[in-house]
Amino acid sequence: MNLDTRIFYAVNDFARDTPWLHPVVSGYAGYGVLLFAGLLLWGWWTARQDDDRGRMVAAAWAPLGMLCALAINQPIASAVDETRPCRALHDIVVLHCSSDAGFPSDHAVMAGAITAALWLVHRQLGVLSAIAAVAMAASRVYVGAHYPQDVVAGLLLGAAISLAGYLLVRPLLRWLLTRADRSPLRIVLSPGAPSIAEESRT
Repeated sequence: MNLDTRIFYAVNDFARDTPWLHPVVSGYAGYGVLLFAGLLLWGWWTARQDDDRGRMVAAAWAPLGMLCALAINQPIASAVDETRPCRALHDIVVLHCSSDAGFPSDHAVMAGAITAALWLVHRQLGVLSAIAAVAMAASRVYVGAHYPQDVVAGLLLGAAISLAGYLLVRPLLRWLLTRADRSPLRIVLSPGAPSIAEESRT
């Protein structure tokens, strides 16, 4: 038995001993994505209230980076084609199980990508997102849906894709936001701050 499986069994034994936690952890494992949606909105609102246009670029990239990371993860997961522990192991506590491949975890990829982007928007928001991401990763192991390596790889992959993508598309996003700042969409960007177009002339 490898280390990854031993860690999974340790977490699963903890799940067996804490039935009172099952509704809370299962709920977060399944619907915690709503928390990350709220964090994305918070990131946009923070950037909107800030005079630093670079943060708005990062906030605009955050949901796009998440979608890119998930899109890239799909062929990787299909190629690896790892059987989830809830289907490969017997006599374990299973609170959630899916039929698709488990490595890397989609939920962890999503959480890692959003966290990396929100770190660029605001450090404190990035820390909150990181805590939520680790909790999401742990919950996916707790419910029996993933091995620890699935969620660790997912967090790292999501963060790496998000950061790399941001560096690549930042000039294009800044240009698009400059165009939007000259339109009625300006109120979505920074209602009280100078426009990006005005800043570029100073």
